Amino acid sequence: RLAGRDADALGLEVQARPASASSGPVTQEQLEKQVWDSLKTCYDPEIPVNVVDLGLIYDCHLTPMGANNYKADVKMTLTAPGCGMGATIAGDAQQKILMLDGIEEATVDIVWDPPWHQSMITEQGRRILGLE
Repeated sequence: RLAGRDADALGLEVQARPASASSGPVTQEQLEKQVWDSLKTCYDPEIPVNVVDLGLIYDCHLTPMGANNYKADVKMTLTAPGCGMGATIAGDAQQKILMLDGIEEATVDIVWDPPWHQSMITEQGRRILGLE
């Protein structure tokens, strides 16, 4: 796994920071949307659908820390309790959230309640997987 900022090591284009990084302070609501958008760039390596569209993200909450900085707390699950990639997926999500301006801390906790099932996949995810 390679962080976007290190893509040049493979001869690829380095991922730019989100456009909001230079646009000044954002509201908590705007930052929360940016967190969700960032989570949409995280994938289960075995499934070609992002973790948001798979329905794996159960909750995202921002807590103000002062000076336009926030702590992001995310609760996510996995498609199966035995998934060996859970820590990797959660770590990827955490690193992408921490790249956002305004996020000082981020935790991504894996939870099992409620258990994940296919009905949690979004319409977009179902299209990609051919489930429609």
